[in-house]
Amino acid sequence: MTRPPSSSGGARRERCRCGRTVLRQLVGNRAALTVTADADELTAAAAAKLREPNRLDWCVRTAAGVPDLQWADCHRRKAECTRPHVIDHQCTAPPGTGAHAHGRGRGGRRPRTTSVPEGQLTLG
Repeated sequence: MTRPPSSSGGARRERCRCGRTVLRQLVGNRAALTVTADADELTAAAAAKLREPNRLDWCVRTAAGVPDLQWADCHRRKAECTRPHVIDHQCTAPPGTGAHAHGRGRGGRRPRTTSVPEGQLTLG
């Protein structure tokens, strides 16, 4: 029997460079993903409609008042999931804005440049 991925113990609320509140969490135990999701909670059906190949939705379980993002395997069930869901964040800020826009980032390193916002999952 395979176990579903565990998580890092809960999501942190952060402010994205575009100004929106997001949830950020390391999800999984082997090939963990850094997930950055909109903090706005949706129904499972509404989140499924927003899902795209490179934009996933996550089931939100709450433990001790802290949101815990889990892989949304509930979509495979016949009954609709009653837990809230969140969707991967799509940042609307222009590239090059934010904390690392001018000069070097943490530790004197140059900021990493990618084709997607930091924390956005890219599937191949």
